[in-house]
Amino acid sequence: MEPEGPVEPVEPVEPVDGAVEVDTAVQPSPRQGGGAVPHGASRVTLPPMRRLFPYPVSPADLEDREWGLDELAGLYAYPEHSGSGPWLRANMVSSLDGAAHHEGRSQPLSSAADMRIFGTLRGLADAVVVGAETVRQEGYRPARAREAFAARRAALGQGPAPVIAVVSAGLALDFTLPLFTSPLVPTVVLTGAAAPAERVAAARATGTEVVVAGEGREVDAARVPALLAERGLTRLLTEGGPRLLGQFASAGVLDEMCLSLAPMVATGTAPRIMAGPPLAVPARFSLESMLEDAGFLFTRYRRIPDHGECHGSAMI
Repeated sequence: MEPEGPVEPVEPVEPVDGAVEVDTAVQPSPRQGGGAVPHGASRVTLPPMRRLFPYPVSPADLEDREWGLDELAGLYAYPEHSGSGPWLRANMVSSLDGAAHHEGRSQPLSSAADMRIFGTLRGLADAVVVGAETVRQEGYRPARAREAFAARRAALGQGPAPVIAVVSAGLALDFTLPLFTSPLVPTVVLTGAAAPAERVAAARATGTEVVVAGEGREVDAARVPALLAERGLTRLLTEGGPRLLGQFASAGVLDEMCLSLAPMVATGTAPRIMAGPPLAVPARFSLESMLEDAGFLFTRYRRIPDHGECHGSAMI
């Protein structure tokens, strides 16, 4: 089956005099939903945030203040060793009652501070991993370069923007989309060895790199991070949706979870942030950092490795 997921928020750019510009022409993604902000809605004043963890915190950390993009980038920087091996982090939002979205859109659960952190995580990544269903439904576009992260990315040897890596078993994708025909950095598609030959040829005709990540028509989620790392893409970000994220977690390759907890109750039938094969034993994560803004909690958890663990297979 193809991964699925909702769309993403409008991505913020660098702050100007205490405000943040909101780009109204960014691509949808599985992280959050709701479509684009109407044109003309260009500047939003950022609410202040405070750091609650790790301890000990300084008196300044407990004060409500704006966090610059450089400071956020430092807090969310990938582990130093991730330059030599893959590190897969996820970024999702949830209501207090565990809903991943409200009426098909997660934007109602988001906030300006949440979107700023979302933009920071993208600015730090080598690649953003996305499911095929989102590309088909939302007309996914290439990631763009952001001036605020240009120097940091250059110092780490990263490209000007993250690669979009599309996970697709059947390659039922529109290869005339700008995501494939005119990306700033070449798009990668991960598929199974038995994917239709004509679809593989159509992808390669656009300059898209096709990576085999499964023996049959399915994609083996456990193989995805290592295959991207072989291409120099070690700092990985997945924004969901729940099924794709659940496959990574079930395969034991999800290293970090950046979860925004909204101070809202949604009820309804919305899915949880992950939906995949059950784990024999729930994976343990340790809390690495937590910010607070207007009741929203922005948490970052790191998986605690199981001694002698062996990643299994989770087919997509």
